[in-house]
Amino acid sequence: MPPPAGFRVEKDLLGEARIPVEALWGVHTSRAAQNFPISGEPVGAFPDFIRAFVTVKQAAARTNRALGYLDHKRAALIEEACLALLKSDDYRNDFIVDAMQGGAGTSTNMNVNEVIANVALGLAGKKPGDYRVVHPNDHVNMAQSTNDVYPTALRLGVLAATVPLLAALEDLACAFKTKADEFASILKVGRTQLRDAVPMTLGQEFRTFQHAVETEIRHIRDQSESFLTVNLGGTAIGTGLNTDPRYAETVVQELGRLTGLAVVEASDRIEATSDVGVFVQFSAVLKRLALKLSKISSDLRLLSSGPRAGIGEIMLPAVQAGSSIMPGKVNPVIPEAVNQVAYLVAGYDVTVSMCADGGQFQLNPFEPMIGYCLFSSLKTLTAAVTLLTTKCVSGIAADPERCRYLFERNIGIVTALVPVLGYDACSQIARRALAENRTVSELVLEEKLLSENELAGLLRPEFLTQPNVGRVTAAVM
Repeated sequence: MPPPAGFRVEKDLLGEARIPVEALWGVHTSRAAQNFPISGEPVGAFPDFIRAFVTVKQAAARTNRALGYLDHKRAALIEEACLALLKSDDYRNDFIVDAMQGGAGTSTNMNVNEVIANVALGLAGKKPGDYRVVHPNDHVNMAQSTNDVYPTALRLGVLAATVPLLAALEDLACAFKTKADEFASILKVGRTQLRDAVPMTLGQEFRTFQHAVETEIRHIRDQSESFLTVNLGGTAIGTGLNTDPRYAETVVQELGRLTGLAVVEASDRIEATSDVGVFVQFSAVLKRLALKLSKISSDLRLLSSGPRAGIGEIMLPAVQAGSSIMPGKVNPVIPEAVNQVAYLVAGYDVTVSMCADGGQFQLNPFEPMIGYCLFSSLKTLTAAVTLLTTKCVSGIAADPERCRYLFERNIGIVTALVPVLGYDACSQIARRALAENRTVSELVLEEKLLSENELAGLLRPEFLTQPNVGRVTAAVM
């Protein structure tokens, strides 16, 4: 019986399946789409991953042609199809399998194989599904297994998805530097354990934010290098079954030429096929970044708290009304959003760790979930960092009067007098200042412990906030 209008029939080991006649995916993709309606987020939602996957297929086609296993006509069609997929987003909706899937990524691999094959068929003037000309398995997947192409594509896809995150972090670090320079002369109260501590400048506080972000940029770049070692050519378990002895070295070199990356073969492809440690390490780096961003965001929320009953040393940009019942209330919604993204990324890291633990013997079947977590972390972190820069940090303003008021009433400045007056005398001054709601300076002058000039010298801003200057001043006195 012929298929209904608008459908074609394809076969696999389970039997026949009806496929929309113009669909660029085939029976394997169809079954996977029916089997895994889990996240609702298809692999096509991660374009860096798909582009990396297609590039691996292109490298394989070139290698198989060079080694004499794939005829020039089919190799040319496959490569032309790969180039078409790489150049256009028009095919994004053809990668339909859910990113969360069983089978160690076989569903994704077959989705890619079928789309490439059918795009190639179109280029040859054939209809989708006419696999006698270009076959998804025999030609597109030649000398490959899901178990070597999926982790290779995952590595390269994560590398590509890291680029916009690094760019966003560079912008954030630059924004913090701008504010650090702008606030360099504003004295304020430093705080430890949510209690008043010794003085610092608001510029120094923002400089630490800048340096924290720059440190995370270095960590991400350093860890990214590990993704350049791939198990491509290992096929099913790393032994290279069904490949020419020259294939692994040649295909990795070809992949390097296509990507411009210093891709290298794993020294032990069997070990590399089963191990997902590099993903665990990178996930941990993303979690570390997320928690740093969360801490910074929490600091910004506290520093801007109030505006009347809190710390209120800085003012965050007002981006929306903060309450449906309290007129005029504005909330720190951007830092709050960053906090929540950080918690999500930390949760993804736990999932990656559990997936790594769940692998058995020569393969970890949970790489699709690892990939989902990493790409989701990169996507949300990039968006959150961009928002933090553009809608928060760049528009932060200081309240110098508030900073000065809190600074002058800070009991912690008595610490600067300890080298001259001693710890016990300074403790008495601190207790009196707190009990009588008076300033340290008032009490020191009242007790005639120091002259006005001596006190002014010890409480000079550079003495209080720059240790080397402080030691020189104390030595002179």
